[in-house]
Amino acid sequence: MLAFHSDAHSLALPPGHRFPQSKYRLLREHFEREPGLLRMQPAPAATEGELALAHTPDYVEAVLLGHLSAAHQREIGFPWSPSMAERSRRSVGASIAAARAALTEGVAANMAGGTHHAYADKGSGYCVFNDVAVAARLMQAEWARSHRRLLRVLVIDLDVHQGNGTAAIFRDDDTVFTFSMHGARNFPFRKEASDLDVELPDGCGDAQYLEAMGVAFEEVWRRIDPGLVFYLAGADPHEGDRLGRLKLTCEGLAERDRRVLAGLSKRRIPVALSMAGGYGHDLATTVAVQINTLNLAAQSWAAWAA
Repeated sequence: MLAFHSDAHSLALPPGHRFPQSKYRLLREHFEREPGLLRMQPAPAATEGELALAHTPDYVEAVLLGHLSAAHQREIGFPWSPSMAERSRRSVGASIAAARAALTEGVAANMAGGTHHAYADKGSGYCVFNDVAVAARLMQAEWARSHRRLLRVLVIDLDVHQGNGTAAIFRDDDTVFTFSMHGARNFPFRKEASDLDVELPDGCGDAQYLEAMGVAFEEVWRRIDPGLVFYLAGADPHEGDRLGRLKLTCEGLAERDRRVLAGLSKRRIPVALSMAGGYGHDLATTVAVQINTLNLAAQSWAAWAA
């Protein structure tokens, strides 16, 4: 399975910053040692024109040229630097490359991404550009050119935080269905309306989570028959996450991924995964959850190919 990484460009973060940027390097290094079914490639950088499919030209220019205000940088949570801008472009490029690969091979992954708090005109919550929104719009444009028909897209957002930026970007677009299942009392505290939102109480564990997910997917499949899925497989519903507030175990998260991937494989729907959030007290546990997600995705890719 093709998996695209973008961790070569680091963020200039102060000591003690909560964003775990080393997670992405640790994830890549694990698969360099034990590639299994993964074929890793460095991510290309998204172009300005590609970014403008989901973002306003003024915002794209502000990020790329370093014109973000201090207030905008605070809302994103990162100080601007050339490396921050390049990292953000490549995170989007990874989802673009993964989506193209998924449409050809069935399953592919961005080893970062899932930056679902970014709006068309601003970043927020450690999200600069919205990788899934850009990739979805680009895949629809490329599909229309090559196949002369519409590509419907489903976003499955199982990060513990609501995908407010994604919901806002696609609010009036009935070609993209946004589904977010998240903590009710978690960030963002002012949420946007997705096509389907499922809010979970603090302390929600494996059984309650999986039951709610099963009910939600019955509704999803009644409402859309997509040609491409973006799956945000956040590790932050884990019980050891600093920002999560839910209580899923590693086994529960693995079962979540198995059920999502099995449902898509059964319907022969291509899927591009992104790792989204994960802020464990023990970073090794967060990395282990995401290693397992990628291994399960690679197994789904192998079954698709067979």
